[in-house]
Amino acid sequence: MMQKDLGDYRKSYEKSALMEDSISDNPIQLFQTWFYEVEKSDGVDEPNAMTVSTVGLDGFPKSRVVLLKKYTHEGFIFYTNYNSEKGRAISENPKICISFFWANLERQIIIKGTAEKLAKNLSDGYFESRPDGSKLGALVSDQSTVIDSRSVLENKLTELEKEYDGKEIERPEHWGGYLVRPVSMEFWQGRPNRLHDRIRYTLTDDFDWKMERLAP
Repeated sequence: MMQKDLGDYRKSYEKSALMEDSISDNPIQLFQTWFYEVEKSDGVDEPNAMTVSTVGLDGFPKSRVVLLKKYTHEGFIFYTNYNSEKGRAISENPKICISFFWANLERQIIIKGTAEKLAKNLSDGYFESRPDGSKLGALVSDQSTVIDSRSVLENKLTELEKEYDGKEIERPEHWGGYLVRPVSMEFWQGRPNRLHDRIRYTLTDDFDWKMERLAP
């Protein structure tokens, strides 16, 4: 039987701390600070890569990495095929989780929230900003469906390249953005001896943020 014991993997987290008296009362502001710091650091190719977790139609949770494209005081925006597995899961249950892990700074953020479709004009605007290859990719792929081979995609792409040569590529109705409005944001900072710092912000009924420290 193939097996490997990983019990000896050890790392001491010693790069920073997360203390209540030195952080913002607003978690979006703290997110902005951390994101800026990871952008300026070395060792992260795509700091906006995040894990999106949904509960599927089969009842199982599923996580996948997608790219954060914008964040505002309202929440976090990403784009996808609405007919994909994740899109259908969100349609059935819009309560999702997104998370970031930046190993070089020994930091993690876990965000619980509700996903809602962006207004069509906002999805149109972002789609227009994409390279033509990415636009055609959105048309080519019936995301999450079974296909016979890669050549199915390549042949379809070739056909669409000819069809849209010199023409404007419009956003398909099944492709667009989601805004995730957070209700909980947890910030994790690695610390020595596994006594990590965990600060959780929870949105209250009066739309204020409650800050709490969690045991590691």
